[in-house]
Amino acid sequence: MDLHLNTADFGPLVIRLRGRAQRLGLQPCDAEDMAQEAILRLMQRMERSHVKVPENYAMIILRNLARARWRAHIELLELEEASASTPPLGDSRLALDTLRRAIAALPAEQACVMELVLHGECSPRAIAARLDVPEGTVMSRLARARATLRRVIGLETGMPVADLL
Repeated sequence: MDLHLNTADFGPLVIRLRGRAQRLGLQPCDAEDMAQEAILRLMQRMERSHVKVPENYAMIILRNLARARWRAHIELLELEEASASTPPLGDSRLALDTLRRAIAALPAEQACVMELVLHGECSPRAIAARLDVPEGTVMSRLARARATLRRVIGLETGMPVADLL
């Protein structure tokens, strides 16, 4: 491509860039500015080195300009008195403390399985491998522990204790 191109040679490219900028969510006046900026940067690049496919290069420039604009326009909202407060965590902390005490009061085998569930071990197979017991044993310990916890905590029989963990 000839390095001495004038801006008229970029007319069709400017139209495609403007359309692309609008699809990137920019307003028409901003899209025009971004397209012109991309052409300007393309021409500056072409003065320094050979650009094989100017349209592709211009689209990359446009995308990078749009990203920079998005990053610069992060809106920060001033917090109002009502939105600055967080909901109280007291009730949930008390419920979790009650649950932990109830787990500690379970028979040792059941408490061990429930502690593993509490700390993220979800699969009975993984718990069985970790404790070196059959998977069926883990399942029965879980069922008995959950039934005891429901009764101790006072949950309805239909509500799964697993949702609390």
